[in-house]
This record gives sequence, C-alpha cells and structure tokens, in this order.
Amino acid sequence: MDTGLLSMIGQATLGAQVLLMLLLLMSIVSWGLIFMKWRLLKAAKNKTELGLNKFQKARDLREAVSSLSGDTNSPLYYVAEHGVSEFNRVRELQNTDDVVVDNVRRALAQGVGEEIVRLSQGLSFLATTGNTAPFIGLLGTVYGIMHAFHNIGLQKSASLASVAPGISEALVATAVGLFVAIPATVAFNSFNSRLSDLEVHLTNFGSAFLNRVQREINAPRNTVTTAGTK
Repeated sequence: MDTGLLSMIGQATLGAQVLLMLLLLMSIVSWGLIFMKWRLLKAAKNKTELGLNKFQKARDLREAVSSLSGDTNSPLYYVAEHGVSEFNRVRELQNTDDVVVDNVRRALAQGVGEEIVRLSQGLSFLATTGNTAPFIGLLGTVYGIMHAFHNIGLQKSASLASVAPGISEALVATAVGLFVAIPATVAFNSFNSRLSDLEVHLTNFGSAFLNRVQREINAPRNTVTTAGTK
C-alpha cells in the first residue's frame, strides 16, 4: 500500500480534503505576502536610512526637502510631504512660531502613522493564518478520526490494520495545519519587528525635520516644496 502523503490525502474523506484545500490556499497566499512584504520592508528600510542621511547633511530646510524629492517611493517622502504642506500653510497664515511648530509636529506624526499603516497592510492575514491554520488542521483530523471509527463500527473490526490507515490520513490535516501556520507566525513576528525599527527611523526623521523647521522660522520667510507640493 502506498503510504505517501499524496496517497493519504487522496484517500481522505471529502470533508478533510476540503479543509486541506483551504489550508493549501492559505499557504499560497501567505507565502506570496511573505515574499512581497520582505522586499517592500527591505527597500523601505534602505530608502529611509539613505534619505535620513541626506536630509541631515543638507544646509537648510529647502535643500533637505529637495533631497527627498527624487524618490517618491521612500517613506520619508510622504512624511516630509505632510510636514511641508502644514509648514507652508501656517506660514502663509502668519501664525505664531509656537503654532507653526505644534502644527508641523502633529502633521509629521500623522505622516509617520499613515506610512506604518501602509507598510503593515497584509500582515493581518499572516496573523490570522498563524492563529487559525492549526485549528483548521485539527478540525480535519477530528473529522477524519470520527470517520475512521465509524468505518470500524461498520466493519465490526478493531484490529490495528483497520484503524491505522484512517487515523494516519486524519493526522495529515494537523501536520499540514502546522506547516501552514509556522511560517506565517514567524514572518508576522519578524515583519512586526522590522516595522517597529522603521517607525523609530521615521520618528527620528520627524524630529530632524522639526529641528529644521525651528531654525527656518527664524530665517526669511520662504516657501519650501516637495515634488507636487507647494
């Protein structure tokens, strides 16, 4: 008798096969998200570190913001866009320096929050997969064992030869559930750690931007822009 994994799946009950197909679909989507998110977060970290270095080396706010305009895919670009828009708006309204600083600080914090939300999209699916896949597999196992014992009752035989195949087929569902859940859980935790590090970098950028603003408000009133922001 062929005891291979595919053979056991093929001999499983219809209900167990449906659950295994669901787990397979969850695995495919999870791995797709893992590769996509890994590339996205790696690029975001590199762009953030490079952009922050250029921003800090610039002579003034205008030059610092211009250094970010060449890469609209950088998280810093969108954070800076929030800060620049708010800075120009409150300067045009001739608000006090304290109002300028407070408004820009809130705008930068909003930009950081929006970027983290954008970069974390899809992670909820990994969390759901990691939490539910073992239980889906367990459900398939329970269903398969119930079916195996039902067949034992019909055959009126409780020998190991009659019990083992059905139970082994049922246990495949639990193994598949763990196989799906473990990579999703590891990836979710890893990506959350990377997002936390990235949030620190973006927050540091916000502080550097605000320092530039505080120096700018003591200089002649000029308008700064990023690409598409005036």
